[in-house]
Amino acid sequence: MSESLFYRAGTIKRQRRTKAALGQLDDQIMAVLIQDHPQSVRHIFYRMTDPRLPEPVEKSERGYRHVQDRMVKLRRSGRLPYSWITDATRRGYFTPTYRNAGDFLRSMTGQYRADLWQQSKWYCEVWTESRSIAGVVQDDCEEMAVSLYPAGGFSSITLAFDAAEYINATTAGKRVCILYIGDYDPAGVLIDVALERELRNHLDDDIKLYFHRIGITAAQIAEFNLPTKPRKTTDRRALHIETAVEAEALPAGILRGMLRDRIEQLLPPDALAVAKAAEEFERGQLMRMAEMFGRS
Repeated sequence: MSESLFYRAGTIKRQRRTKAALGQLDDQIMAVLIQDHPQSVRHIFYRMTDPRLPEPVEKSERGYRHVQDRMVKLRRSGRLPYSWITDATRRGYFTPTYRNAGDFLRSMTGQYRADLWQQSKWYCEVWTESRSIAGVVQDDCEEMAVSLYPAGGFSSITLAFDAAEYINATTAGKRVCILYIGDYDPAGVLIDVALERELRNHLDDDIKLYFHRIGITAAQIAEFNLPTKPRKTTDRRALHIETAVEAEALPAGILRGMLRDRIEQLLPPDALAVAKAAEEFERGQLMRMAEMFGRS
């Protein structure tokens, strides 16, 4: 049986979790996922470290493994749907094959997207510090046709260079908006600064870049009463940051809503609805072509 934490007189005492305590932890996990899904295991872990919960877990590798184990058991039992958990850190690699040209066209029909940014004056990208956060916002980025870059900490100069070259080649005079999501800690508040500087080094002189950190910010920590932890005393970076908050501490639904709001501000009114209507018509045309090739 796993351990729980009890805080007394500034000390931590570990105690084996009872069956009732495990049930409470499972209920907490399910409540977060019922409210909003999909989410990553890491996102759920950080939500479970909130000391205000009836059954919090310790903010450590041990605590992470415990939450991960409970989520595995919940999935195996059928209580937690598998599709409610996202994992952007692992991907399979597939080689698609097709029975005939009609089969190929049918498979491509679902991938057809109308350009909802065609009439916008903006080009938009989303960058995240971690792959777990990228997994949480991936569906929204795909729906809004926005490129998503999980930096994995301090971005490689190659990734930043490639991204800048793509912007140089495709934006055609549009203003460029980068929306960034990362941790609020001594390293996290420097990562986006380094990324913006690296991108600007490679962008053409006539490109107007607007770089915005939309999370985590000091204002959000206060507004949403996010759980914090003390900064590492050995870390001498960004000394004005006194506490640390991971991006996963912000509820996924709030994070997605904030991101969508910022993206929609860059689009013409009803751009998404117009694009969906165009896609439905064009996909119908493609399906009719697929039926013709399938009969040949």
